[in-house]
Amino acid sequence: MIVIGSLIIKNNVILAPMAGISNLPFRMMAREAGCALAFTEMISANGLVRGIEKSQQYMKSCIDDKPLGVQIFGNDPTTMADAVRIVDDYGADLIDLNMGCPVKKVVKNGAGAALLKDPGLVSQILESVRKATRKPLTVKIRSGWNLQSINAVQIARIAEQQGIDAVFVHARTAVQGFAGSADWRIIEEIKNSVGIKVIGNGDVKSGADAWRMIKMTGCDGVMIGRGALGNPWIFNEALNYQSTVQTHSEPVLNERKEMILRHLERETIFLGQKEAVKRFRKHLLWYTKGIRGGASFRSRVTTISDQNLLLREIEAFFDQEEIPYQ
Repeated sequence: MIVIGSLIIKNNVILAPMAGISNLPFRMMAREAGCALAFTEMISANGLVRGIEKSQQYMKSCIDDKPLGVQIFGNDPTTMADAVRIVDDYGADLIDLNMGCPVKKVVKNGAGAALLKDPGLVSQILESVRKATRKPLTVKIRSGWNLQSINAVQIARIAEQQGIDAVFVHARTAVQGFAGSADWRIIEEIKNSVGIKVIGNGDVKSGADAWRMIKMTGCDGVMIGRGALGNPWIFNEALNYQSTVQTHSEPVLNERKEMILRHLERETIFLGQKEAVKRFRKHLLWYTKGIRGGASFRSRVTTISDQNLLLREIEAFFDQEEIPYQ
């Protein structure tokens, strides 16, 4: 269990917000596999305030999609506060402020990780949003803009001073993007520097990695992003490592097939057949990585637009002899 502000979360393994990925069906698959808190995709504060439908669509949820974290991004204190009020009224259980996204179209507008270069503006934004809601507020950051400006400890202290309830730390710089290795030492530094909750993120690719991050850094929890792509089992695996220090085991073929079919069904209900097939093809690339014959399967399904044909390909692929992993 972990407590963030007024929110009690049943465990400390959390699904990261991922653009183009973290819709309702994906969140529900993660929850089914043990994830305790899941986030929407990153949403533009400006889009919410202007009432842009696409921004509002990202918040689509259901009664079982709880507790729900909503992540917003922007760089204007007033707009961010207004967006927080909108998200609060929508019913989010926790609101996260993105100050770590390294994507060019975000940082060129002074949002995301670009804010790490302006601690004064960070303080103004956090002060403004804290006044806008009583809901738990968190901030997601990186270790710094680049290796010459590692300032995550400073940003975390500002967050604590402004009444933010927790900080999520991706242990890479913005300039690194997702290249190289995450340096978990910064997570430990932050944990030793603030009294609020600290959740680590970066290079958690297995349950063993999650357990190792907690042991090495003392962080209160782990946020998993890319490690969950095609591998929702990682959440239960992480929980099992914390309780019993189990060894890693791959799901058998039939378990993987059933997970894929449930995920596709949820995407279809959520998006309709045509859009679901289009969106789901990338998930199939992740779900079948490392399985014998996967490359040939992936080359076929990437061009399929008909759901019945896609289902036949999935059935045929998983009917192969059960010696699944390369």
